[in-house]
Amino acid sequence: MTPAGGEPPLVEFLDVSIARQREHLLSRVSLKVERGSIHAIVGPNGAGKTTLLVALLGLVPFDGRIVAHWRGDGRIGYVPQTFVVDPSLPVTVADFLALTRQRRPVCFGVASMTRTKILGLLEQVGLRGLDDRPLAVLSGGETRRVLLAHALDPTPELLILDEPASGLDESGVRQLEELLRALKARGASILMVSHDLDQVRRLADWVTVLDRAIIKEGAPAEALADADVLSILPSSRERRARR
Repeated sequence: MTPAGGEPPLVEFLDVSIARQREHLLSRVSLKVERGSIHAIVGPNGAGKTTLLVALLGLVPFDGRIVAHWRGDGRIGYVPQTFVVDPSLPVTVADFLALTRQRRPVCFGVASMTRTKILGLLEQVGLRGLDDRPLAVLSGGETRRVLLAHALDPTPELLILDEPASGLDESGVRQLEELLRALKARGASILMVSHDLDQVRRLADWVTVLDRAIIKEGAPAEALADADVLSILPSSRERRARR
């Protein structure tokens, strides 16, 4: 993939290896996330896809290097694959989104300017009217969209999504894809892990097939056309059946 305007890639993974108790989780992984692109990582369960993301976030030790060429403050937005909410926690959606957006503790209420911002974010991810809904009663798909709203403000230089369509119905998937296309059109860089190969074909500019090491890379039509590659990947039909 050719960098836009000859600029360096936003992020480079250079011979990244991770081992835990003598088990190699990743072995000499090198890849580039270009600016303004949607870069998808696919692979079988246990391939190290999430491990690679958390290495970028600085949450696990690794060998090799990860180099970022930020234009601004290097803010990363992150939507994890799982997020457990304590059902006894008396926090609404607005409270949760306000936690990092106002100085006043949310127990004293959400400031009007903060709520206006929150309402705009919820509108963007298709959750209008849910600002006063308790966070703990949301469906899995709704929770993921709240996390996406949180990740989008302030605008990140890099948005990291781990299985972004998990738990979403068909309408939610369409809305997510429209949002990601709009973000890309505004210059966003997106790195996502996905089992949904149909979604990867629709969205991604570049695909890395990972099974602890890089198996193949290329545009979706190339990377996902190899019969040997497809044989190790969960099918999109199987992925939808898990939702």
